[in-house]
Amino acid sequence: MNDMATPPETTSFPKTARLLRQAEFARVFETGRRVAAPALALHLATAPAAKFGIAVSRKVDPHAVGRNRIKRVLREAFRACRPRLSPADYVVVVRPAAARLDNAALRSAFLDTLRRAGALPQEAPAGTMRPACSPASPTPSMPDP
Repeated sequence: MNDMATPPETTSFPKTARLLRQAEFARVFETGRRVAAPALALHLATAPAAKFGIAVSRKVDPHAVGRNRIKRVLREAFRACRPRLSPADYVVVVRPAAARLDNAALRSAFLDTLRRAGALPQEAPAGTMRPACSPASPTPSMPDP
């Protein structure tokens, strides 16, 4: 009997979160919009839930090992940010520049492209300082002694 607990749905990458059929890819390419970066192009079309597909040709890397590495990194990045993504079908078309990127740079390029597309919220700035008060909200004043 397997005692290992199954991970929660938000951390998995089930078949229901994947674009698998050619017709699904074609719909995203025809009806969606595109956001491009040097290493990849992101096509997205509105949908009820976030689904993901990848297109990596032999022109990107002639070796299957290289193409599979790229797909693995992109799938993992999508899986990790899927709960925060706006519902849409996402197709990543990988460009030859991606083959020269290491895993961290490829992941970063993918997340930056998602942010540029407006599908992923901007990250909060790192640091310990509170954000400055906006002019519309007055700053709290100290009581007079």
